[in-house]
Amino acid sequence: MSESQLTEARKSESPNVQSQSDREVFLRPPVDVYEDGTGITLLADLPGVSRDRLNIQVDKNTLTIEGQMVIDMPDGMESLYADVRGTRFQRSFSLSSELEVDKIEAQMKDGVLTLKVPKRAELQPRKIEIKAS
Repeated sequence: MSESQLTEARKSESPNVQSQSDREVFLRPPVDVYEDGTGITLLADLPGVSRDRLNIQVDKNTLTIEGQMVIDMPDGMESLYADVRGTRFQRSFSLSSELEVDKIEAQMKDGVLTLKVPKRAELQPRKIEIKAS
């Protein structure tokens, strides 16, 4: 298949991609969210994103995750077609006021970002001691 045929095939496969070429395309990473008594945990799949290409920000009650993947190509090779249309990830979440955004912990391992957002101390469950009388 020639390069012009490949270009025409891509246009017919996804007509919206051409109209998006003027602006940057962001991929929306899948994220699992878990809640327990101490807070919430987010697990975001960010394949190909390294720590230095990852940006996590909190603005008021909005948590934003942005990252850029790097696709390494062997020397002398070029990509003619890719299922992935963009190399940038972006996802935003609204956070509850019962969470402590100043104490968010982040860890990146094997392409999975783990964010732990604790609840405010006064909202966490606590055990009540029973005194003998």
